[in-house]
Amino acid sequence: MNLRKLLRRVTSDESNRNFLGQIGKVEVLVSKLLSLMMLGVLAVGIIQLGFVLVTEIIHDAPYGFFSSSLIEIFGAFLNILIALEVLENITAYLRGSGIRIELVIVTALTAVARKIVIFDFNKLSGTDLIGLGLAIFALTISYWLVRCTNQGDRDRSDRSH
Repeated sequence: MNLRKLLRRVTSDESNRNFLGQIGKVEVLVSKLLSLMMLGVLAVGIIQLGFVLVTEIIHDAPYGFFSSSLIEIFGAFLNILIALEVLENITAYLRGSGIRIELVIVTALTAVARKIVIFDFNKLSGTDLIGLGLAIFALTISYWLVRCTNQGDRDRSDRSH
């Protein structure tokens, strides 16, 4: 077979469809593996959080109910919520919804909010806090823009039906 025929065959529409089909199968496989791993991460996180809470309840804390700060416990809860949102992103992709940018932004907002909740003023500076504030501002504006765009698309879709 000469080189020209091989190039035509490799660059044909049929070849492209077959190649993209194979890529799609790999994407689905990777998404399923990520989902299973995220379920494992969630299970470990929930067990760890449960262990911490039970230990804190049983433990005689000298000052108050918990020996760990509530901020650390809230941070652990938010870690689990972030993992759930990442899992939701993966499952939305598997359902064929594609990557929903709105959900990705909400996940990022939750992650930055977690950083603010557990912010340690003794170790970090005011500049770090300003950076987190700017990140929240940018993510909020992004969320608003995406939401407005999606709402406009839905409105146009409703009028066309």
